[in-house]
Amino acid sequence: MSLELRSRIFDELNSIPFIDPHTHINALNPTSKNLADILGYHYYTELAHSAGLQKSKIENDNISSKELVATLVDKFDCLNNTIQYSWFVEMLAELFGINEPLDASNWENIFDDTESQLANENWCDTVFEKSKLKGVFLTNDFDDSLEGFDTKKFIPCLRTDDLVFHLAKPETQSRLNKCTNIDVVDRASLDSAIAKLFEHFVSKNAKACAISIPPDFAPEQIVDGRADKAIESLLKNGLDADSADKVAASKYVFWKLAENCHENKLPFDLMIGVNRGVFAEGVFQGQDLYDSRVSLIQYRELFNHFADVTFPISVLASVTNQELTSYAWIFPNVVTNGHWWYSNTPTFIEHDAGARLEAVPRNKQIGYYSDMYKMEFALPKFAMYKRILAKLLAEKFVIDRSWSESAAIDFGKQVLRDNSESIFGC
Repeated sequence: MSLELRSRIFDELNSIPFIDPHTHINALNPTSKNLADILGYHYYTELAHSAGLQKSKIENDNISSKELVATLVDKFDCLNNTIQYSWFVEMLAELFGINEPLDASNWENIFDDTESQLANENWCDTVFEKSKLKGVFLTNDFDDSLEGFDTKKFIPCLRTDDLVFHLAKPETQSRLNKCTNIDVVDRASLDSAIAKLFEHFVSKNAKACAISIPPDFAPEQIVDGRADKAIESLLKNGLDADSADKVAASKYVFWKLAENCHENKLPFDLMIGVNRGVFAEGVFQGQDLYDSRVSLIQYRELFNHFADVTFPISVLASVTNQELTSYAWIFPNVVTNGHWWYSNTPTFIEHDAGARLEAVPRNKQIGYYSDMYKMEFALPKFAMYKRILAKLLAEKFVIDRSWSESAAIDFGKQVLRDNSESIFGC
């Protein structure tokens, strides 16, 4: 009975079109060209490396696409227990019509078959249709032109890590000057350049500002005099600027971004808790890990000061989820947002989503985002989440709390689709 109920709820959730509110899709090159593009997703390369495959065999400029796939397939027998392997199996079946596991005996035929399908000029539209996607949010560098694509389908999002944490780099300063046509020479001109970035992004249908934040960062308002000194130091000395000036400048720019979100009525996505380069010898994007010492108490001044800015929050570790759930319970402007990176496996999603469904107002939960780099991953990743959501709705609400099936489905649709559209104004 429970399985049948879960299946019915899943079918309803799986029938609705929705927006993916966070991806790393390149709107000018959104889909894969071959299996190497798909299996080059960092989950597969870092798992294969963890299982014993040498980094030099994964990251080799002289290796062909087929050679890379053959190399990774050799480690698939060590990875078939992982959810990432299940994504790949479901992708092959649902998008490509291939219902056999990839192994040493068949990988080359499957490579050729999928490459042929991926070359179809309508492939991107096919993926959108099969995945039930109406649109996907992008992750755009601050100097992206945002030209050459449909911004209603590929929705811009202003990513600001470089402005906050790498403004001391001369190349960051040069990029900012070039894309704004403002000669950034002091705090006032920096303010003007940031405002111009927001003006450009909003004119191109941007629906959010976003940043990934290390665990030791604590936002605070920096007084103008201190900010003047810090910005002057960065512009004059670059990477040789005093570390205290770098910190003060980072906090000043971050606060200025929040002010611009307020002025432009944009949500400010905060992705909190990642330490970069923990595993220095890891493969590309397989070097970063979370830190359980992070706490949202570091953001209390921000949340209190910008009461009318919506902050969709992602935390890297499931251990931080109860704190996020509690902040979303108390603060009207804090929203739970997806299941990020190391929390993006069924066990953690079920635990974390269950707590949110039970404790956070239903209009303040953005259920899931794919975080994908290629469009083909939307279908299996969202299918995983929808199955978990259907299980939670069936067991915790219909069975345990005597909700009607239709009420549970409506709740699920709100978390999966409606809240993303209302919070981001899509």
